[in-house]
Amino acid sequence: MGCLVSTPEDEGGNRRKSGNIGEVAVFVPGLRIPKSVDFSQSLGDSLSKSLVERLSALRARIVVMAAQEAPKATKPKRKTATQHGGSSFSDLLQALEDYLPVLLGLVKDGNNLKDKVHFAWINQEDDAEETVMASAWYEVLSVLHLMAMLCLSEANALLLPKMASDGYQQKTSEEGKRASVDIFLKAAGYLDCAIRHVLPQIPPETRSELPIDLTERVLRALCMQALGQCVDIQLGMAIDSPKATLAVKRRLACEMVKYWKQAQDDITHFSSLSFSNGWGQKHWLFVKWKYLEAKAAAYYYHGLILDEGNTEKSHGMAVAALQAAEEFLKEGKKTCENFNATIPISRSPYLSGSMKYLSEKIPKDTASKVRINRDLYSHERIIETAPTLPDFALALKPDDYQLPPVDPSWNKDDGNQKKD
Repeated sequence: MGCLVSTPEDEGGNRRKSGNIGEVAVFVPGLRIPKSVDFSQSLGDSLSKSLVERLSALRARIVVMAAQEAPKATKPKRKTATQHGGSSFSDLLQALEDYLPVLLGLVKDGNNLKDKVHFAWINQEDDAEETVMASAWYEVLSVLHLMAMLCLSEANALLLPKMASDGYQQKTSEEGKRASVDIFLKAAGYLDCAIRHVLPQIPPETRSELPIDLTERVLRALCMQALGQCVDIQLGMAIDSPKATLAVKRRLACEMVKYWKQAQDDITHFSSLSFSNGWGQKHWLFVKWKYLEAKAAAYYYHGLILDEGNTEKSHGMAVAALQAAEEFLKEGKKTCENFNATIPISRSPYLSGSMKYLSEKIPKDTASKVRINRDLYSHERIIETAPTLPDFALALKPDDYQLPPVDPSWNKDDGNQKKD
């Protein structure tokens, strides 16, 4: 049970190192793809030929499909349709879901096969290219991670703005926004299951050998990222809704801050590690950028609500909150520029959703409130430290994804297993 490092020329699909990944609405920090495994060599004496062949066929299909989909995930253009009417990402996701119940037979209670197969996976972007571990739980963890990353890639394709019918304005479709909410929750569910139900099954000495992108903190950061982006879409929908109150918008923005704060705390844990390949640094910058945008939104709506008060103190606190919102907005724009300039180079799509509205409203309303309050009160009285944001309980949770039951074919094969 260990890690092996391979060379870039080793088999494992398209090893393209992308220098430019195009537009990014949802950052996918690293797609891990499987390498071929010879199940017959490891399991031929323990399982029936039919079950070994089924495991081999299911995984071989994933190896081929993942190699084909990797470039689309790292540089998506638009959601691509297959001859069956679905997306190519969803086809690979279905292949992984078909494989998982059969794979779980290797780890079911009383089975002595969980450490017999050496599973190999490659991170498409990282220099530490290949990790091989004799652990079926490592394989389960890798499958769930890939399922989550495919969901994030799908959400990115849905959220990239498309040309409107008038041919002038690019915008994200309402249908795409609603669909992406469900996809983000699904991704978070896969990651939450990996954290709570799969990682604890891996012995500590084996867990210490996991690649960074499968460690608990990184998985949790990705889970929080998915939930944070989900709330961002909900905030955008609330902004577009005449029925949504300022209190509703403030609550959503404050919750979004907490999700991105947790993601930043988790990913910053690895800030002392080498980011020489660019992808780790880029992921950190993406989380920081979104955290700053969330704080800008939260302070903006908090400031508007404070300004509804009728006291000099509440108006002064409102101005301080709005000024903080403007500063976070400016810092967020700089971080966005740094994110896009970090290799692999990317670009932000046309502004849409909550930030399209807030990037215009925050500077305008801040200038207006500062001018009005300076006319009413002395300059010294309105300059205050930004007030503390309200602390709301987080309402959004990952989908409750459970590992599927072991495929029935294992029940038929139990009598064929040789005991050690």
